[in-house]
Amino acid sequence: MAEKIKVLVVDDSAFARHVIARELLMDPDIQILGFARNGIEAVQKTFELKPDVITLDVEMPEMNGLLALKQIMNAQPTPVIMISSLTTEGAEVTMQSLEMGAVDYFLKESPSNPLGFYTGENSLNPKIKLAAKTRVFKPSVKPATPAGVKYNDHAAGLRIVPDVLVVIGCSTGGPKALYQVIPELPKDLPAAVLVVQHMPPGFTKSLAERLDSLSHLDVKEAENGDKLVTGQVYVAPGGYHMEINKGLFIVLTKNPPVCGVRPSVDVTMLSVAKTMGSYCVGVVMTGMGSDGTRGAAAIHTAGGKILAEDESTAVVWGMPRSVIETGNANRIAPVTDISSEIQMLVTERKSHDHVK
Repeated sequence: MAEKIKVLVVDDSAFARHVIARELLMDPDIQILGFARNGIEAVQKTFELKPDVITLDVEMPEMNGLLALKQIMNAQPTPVIMISSLTTEGAEVTMQSLEMGAVDYFLKESPSNPLGFYTGENSLNPKIKLAAKTRVFKPSVKPATPAGVKYNDHAAGLRIVPDVLVVIGCSTGGPKALYQVIPELPKDLPAAVLVVQHMPPGFTKSLAERLDSLSHLDVKEAENGDKLVTGQVYVAPGGYHMEINKGLFIVLTKNPPVCGVRPSVDVTMLSVAKTMGSYCVGVVMTGMGSDGTRGAAAIHTAGGKILAEDESTAVVWGMPRSVIETGNANRIAPVTDISSEIQMLVTERKSHDHVK
């Protein structure tokens, strides 16, 4: 019989702890190891109890969730699921926590119904089971710093239609990976970049704003009708599929979910493969499932190039593994090398018709 997943529940609200516990106890594979009422207790009990997974609230007395997360990830890296709220402030804090090493987040619906998502497919329990299987890495690099002066030549009218498109797809563990990749792309990258990260509405906007503050390239949440230009990163908004048309304008749709998600990496990659042919680069990074596999196959068939994240750095080696196993990955690299690999592949795609 497999061992139960041992969970430490951290929340200053007795009611929240009760509701979380009631949910967890419904699953025979999960065991509540203990409770903590603030960040100080959370850090202490992490050391003492060594849980498999921690659920961590953000707003707590004495030491908040972000400070506790920082101490836990530096001293005893453990899979952490942040308990977040569906607010602008909640989304911003969630982005910070994912950058700091939290593997996932769980949404509170509203102050009046603080744990309203504990039903059906939105239950906390599947997230805990996935978190227990994730790889957690002790921070080895200093936090990213703002890129400084942005490469912005809109006023000069120099922005041009890109010759090459890059599509990056990811899910669980994706925000932290994106924080390592996008800021390392150079300001003169001769391509436009489309990012598909599985996230709900509102959170993708905070993700784009955070990436923009750290990057040489301009980053924005995509809007319907955006014209693709070089030096720009477009993040698919939560709740919408992102495609491009022949005029290289972004088209957002509410078509049914693909692989159970919207936005879907497959949808964007299939659209890019059809429109750009061999002048595209597909990148599949950490995430559960197989979203991106069909799209990567389409890009590969069209003559484009596919880059997959190596197992050694993937928080969840599901999506990249699926792409690799189909034989469509031209290159496999750890997350620390993905930005340089993108640059090389973009240069290759831009000049490949001249070197045949």
